Amino acid sequence: MKIEKSLLVCFVFNVIFNLSFAQEFSEGPFKQLIIRGVTLINGNGSPPRGPLDIVVENNVIKEIKVVGYPGVPIKNDRRPILKAGGKEIDAEGMYLLPGFVDMHGHIGGVAQGADADYVFKLWMAHGVTTVREPSGRGLDWTLKLKRSSIKNEIVAPRIFAYTAFGEGSEAPISTPGMARNWVRENAKRGADGIKLFGAAPEIISAALDENKKLGLRSACHHAQTDVARWNVLNSARAGLTSMEHWYGLPEALFEDKTVQQYPLDYNYQNEQDRFEEAGKLWKQAAKPFSDHWNKVMNELLELDFTIDPTFNIYEASRDLQRARRAEWHELYTLPSLWRFYQPSKISHGSYWHDWGTEQEVAWKENYRLWMTFINEYKNRGGRITVGSDSGFIFQLYGFAYILELELMREAGFHPLEVIRAATLNGAEALGVADKIGSVEVGKLADFVIIDENPLKNLKVLYGTGAIRLTEDNVVTRVGGVKYTIKDGVVYDAKNLLKDVKRIVDAAKKKENFKILQPGIKE
Repeated sequence: MKIEKSLLVCFVFNVIFNLSFAQEFSEGPFKQLIIRGVTLINGNGSPPRGPLDIVVENNVIKEIKVVGYPGVPIKNDRRPILKAGGKEIDAEGMYLLPGFVDMHGHIGGVAQGADADYVFKLWMAHGVTTVREPSGRGLDWTLKLKRSSIKNEIVAPRIFAYTAFGEGSEAPISTPGMARNWVRENAKRGADGIKLFGAAPEIISAALDENKKLGLRSACHHAQTDVARWNVLNSARAGLTSMEHWYGLPEALFEDKTVQQYPLDYNYQNEQDRFEEAGKLWKQAAKPFSDHWNKVMNELLELDFTIDPTFNIYEASRDLQRARRAEWHELYTLPSLWRFYQPSKISHGSYWHDWGTEQEVAWKENYRLWMTFINEYKNRGGRITVGSDSGFIFQLYGFAYILELELMREAGFHPLEVIRAATLNGAEALGVADKIGSVEVGKLADFVIIDENPLKNLKVLYGTGAIRLTEDNVVTRVGGVKYTIKDGVVYDAKNLLKDVKRIVDAAKKKENFKILQPGIKE
């Protein structure tokens, strides 16, 4: 009995501590929350409109009220009335968007030394209110964080947990029956879906079939180890709901081969081999708008297939210096994470063994062809989502998400299409578009509020803001998310970033650490 009481006391203490810790950066939820005078950039592709008053009650949007016209004083007699005990935010001159959905967000990693609190604050500081984790440190670990996030005990986005196929199995899954059993057990444990990398065709087919029967969703990184016999078309036909990155798509577009043109001394375990040759893949696929190219695209469209490209995570491949010199590393990248990024024969994605001009030129062409496919898929009605896959290859949580938005703009997306990919498309892919993804009456209160227009310059969404020169010839920083609202709780985004800096400063002080570029000793 004494032990049970002791455990109960510890549990209560932890709940109280977490709640008070979360409240340090947030307010709410409120019985009523009114955001006044804001300009709305919705996630459904509609143009901005405002000023609006948006009324939330108990985390549900109750009213979206037009209260005036640009440049004309707002008349108070047409505005919703704040109830006793309610909260209002004066957002005149500001912009409101739906909360962002990161469809590929690993919650830190042991090798990177990045814990959940650090990662969550970086995401939330950049307006990310929902994250799909496509495998991580284990389902049980992720589900604990998911439950704490639902209760607002921690500063964290809403979490969807996808389990790596085979995780927890006592033996390697080697038969379709084993695959089906594992999928059923995964669902019983509370997972939202599965993440595949590759396996024998009959095993993947069985896993996807069983997963679909259970009503769960799926993701797949089509690893080179299995893609020669099972590409994206095979997966989509078998019921896969989304592909990650782009592996498996060029292979589906091959016309004169079944495997890519590997050098005969290629070794998949060599990270430079793996990523250097990947940068030549799109050049080997069917030409854009050719018959085979169109045939593959049209079939994927008919299957309502989602593509989550994660452009940003390979962006260093075409300009390594830009990625490693990104200004946010100095303030917000942990020493352990910086070390993980360095050239290494061991760390995943640290493939800078001998990376130079030839590799970057190949990757630039790879991007051109890849972006052409993604943009046209969007133009024909296909669903493209935003995922960051941060924590690798010099890409930092939160900041990399905004970079992904910029890269979609580069691919040809209109800024409104970029925002739709980041919000409503992600919600649709997760099966929760009735709750989040756009600002509509009846949906939950997930918002991003910023005092600059992100359609004119997506860079204002970075925590470090955008550079602007004043009329007086003074260099200033503008933007950075002001408020992130998740489940009706209002978070001060800039305070979240300040705390990340505090965490990083403490880690640097402990180690007497200073960021140095690769190969530079002091």
